[in-house]
Amino acid sequence: MSCFDKMYFEGSSNVTLLFNFWDVRGPAGMVLSVFVVLLLTVMYELLKVWKITIGKQKQSPNTSPSTAMSFSQNKQSCFATVIRCQEGSGSLANSPSEVSLTPTENTGNTADSSTAAKRRRWILHCLQTAIHIVQVTLGYMLMLCVMSYNIWIFLGVVTGSVLGYFVAFPLLNHT
Repeated sequence: MSCFDKMYFEGSSNVTLLFNFWDVRGPAGMVLSVFVVLLLTVMYELLKVWKITIGKQKQSPNTSPSTAMSFSQNKQSCFATVIRCQEGSGSLANSPSEVSLTPTENTGNTADSSTAAKRRRWILHCLQTAIHIVQVTLGYMLMLCVMSYNIWIFLGVVTGSVLGYFVAFPLLNHT
């Protein structure tokens, strides 16, 4: 009997999944196999969310809003005395040293933070690639499980996908 003779779903508790050692014989083995396939499918859905979350982290700037706000408040307080001094003294405003009192940007740490940001993005990209490899491999393994044409395994994959989506995708709103 070739592998193409049976191309319809059946409800048997006898099936071989993916490898020769995963040979299911009997109802207890089928229940355990359906549970394992269900958990693998939930893991597949969690990997999808994790990959999306890493993609969002890769695109987000390094400074958080609270850090940016504290920097802008600190910047205003530092330069407030210089501005008051310029407004109060007419002779200082007309002097050639006025240019030295204007605020300048600190460019010393820009190269370091740029390198750190590039390194962080590279590490996140490598992690995202590794997750993608695991996700694709797991997806094909689940597809092959469904191609066993066993209705119980098929229902385990569908139920695992529903549970995984139900559990994992609300996590996207918290990132």
